[in-house]
Amino acid sequence: MAYFHYSHLKGKADYGHQVVCVLLSCNGITLSYAMILYDKMISKTDIVKQIAEELPIPPKAGYLLCDSWYTCVKVMDAFLAKGFYTVGTVRTNRIVYPYGIGMKIKELSQKLNEAACRKLFHIVTVKGRKYYVYRYEGSLKGIPDAVILLTYPVEAFGKEKSLRAFISIDVSLSDQEILERYVQRWKIEVFFRTIKNRLAFDHFQVRSVKAVHRLWDLLLLVYLLSCSASDAFDFLEGFTMLTYQIQEELYGLLYDAAVSDQSKSASLALAR
Repeated sequence: MAYFHYSHLKGKADYGHQVVCVLLSCNGITLSYAMILYDKMISKTDIVKQIAEELPIPPKAGYLLCDSWYTCVKVMDAFLAKGFYTVGTVRTNRIVYPYGIGMKIKELSQKLNEAACRKLFHIVTVKGRKYYVYRYEGSLKGIPDAVILLTYPVEAFGKEKSLRAFISIDVSLSDQEILERYVQRWKIEVFFRTIKNRLAFDHFQVRSVKAVHRLWDLLLLVYLLSCSASDAFDFLEGFTMLTYQIQEELYGLLYDAAVSDQSKSASLALAR
């Protein structure tokens, strides 16, 4: 969501545009691969499915990292067909089949807690934080074999609101590897926060589809140029470098104009 704005045409606050974005990451470099305007004519999952069908096949196994909105069968199948396994979150009302009995993930967690089965959980440390993890491997509706991880922070074991469930279609991954891969998804949150804070992505006020697309193209070009300016391909570092460079060039032009014979109006024009 690109936030909301005051519409002078409508005379009231109007909600901004929504966007479906896919980032592609390889060898430590992460860039926006697709940014699609969501207009409700097609569902978000269908948009992502179409993007998956256009992706190049990775030379090695790739991974789709996503939240629970996109861990549906048709999206995961579309990415798997292109060589991308899914690692993401799932809602706790998802049905699993322990011992052939269908039940919601949150119901399974309650049974584990009621039976005082903390010994069935083991501790996994990710980014310095410790979690109790229970591993379920088996079928889900439409998925013949997958791993579901039920996790609690160690300080909140058994608390319903602290329960988080993760899915991996690649059953060969360990619990540690699944959680560490999912953590990499945070890059998309950083991407949106960055373009909102630095490039005013959530404050633009153009309304037409053509204008929105043109603006997004410009923002992504600035993002790419900023990343390219940094040896570490870091946006903030490159953006800061380019900002200082532009300011230095502007001050240099102003200085040259001040010591030359240019008119006052010509010098002031540079300041604009």
